[in-house]
Amino acid sequence: MEAVCVRAVQEGFEAVAFGDLFLEEIRAYRIEHPAGTGLEPVFPIWGIPTDQLARQMVAAGLRARITCLDPRQLPASFCGRVYNAEFLNDLPPAVDPCGERGEFHSFAYAGPMFSQPIPVEHTHDVEREGFLYGDLVPASDPVLP
Repeated sequence: MEAVCVRAVQEGFEAVAFGDLFLEEIRAYRIEHPAGTGLEPVFPIWGIPTDQLARQMVAAGLRARITCLDPRQLPASFCGRVYNAEFLNDLPPAVDPCGERGEFHSFAYAGPMFSQPIPVEHTHDVEREGFLYGDLVPASDPVLP
């Protein structure tokens, strides 16, 4: 990370943005890590309530699939699902809608930040070291869910 920060400063970057939402210890780590490199850590979505942020992202057109989950926190049936309003409505109450505590991870494949969608489909799940991973492959049908 240090080498990347040094290179970024050499290339004229002044800041590095992080997508952290509310975990103070992670924020402290992110502030400490680039300290002295010349890069200012920026947290543009820090403190936005995650239920609100999740629904805003979906409404804005973000398209994603769940690629990894912790089955101790979220049922295996959520693996591979599309991250959408139905997904958010189905989440157990203790699960953060943005997966901020590591409940799940996703792969974004379309949205306003993409020049074009990446068509993918979920084929199967693989369990490794206590986590469930959803296998994504290029979609045979380019219609996006």
